[in-house]
Amino acid sequence: MIRFVRTASIAQGKFGDAIAFAKQISEYLKRQHGLQLEVMLPVGGNPQRVAWRAEYESLAALDALQTKLLLDREYLDLVAKGSGNFIAGSLNDAIWRTI
Repeated sequence: MIRFVRTASIAQGKFGDAIAFAKQISEYLKRQHGLQLEVMLPVGGNPQRVAWRAEYESLAALDALQTKLLLDREYLDLVAKGSGNFIAGSLNDAIWRTI
């Protein structure tokens, strides 16, 4: 099992908009691609962050969906519209596997 976690730091004054966007993108991915994407906020540390978490059967499944998303114009438009809610360069991706 592969777990993918993406975090992003929220821009000042954009907390509400960032959370709304996080949920919107999660709902879109579920509806269009069948991806169960969990939206998370930190309990400790920097509170101005949001994270998305998804599970995949394999790295190949993760790669296949990411390749599909690069061709999904609606997804790319949503991401572009929501980008102002986050600090540029703050996205961080982590890929974990179950042992």
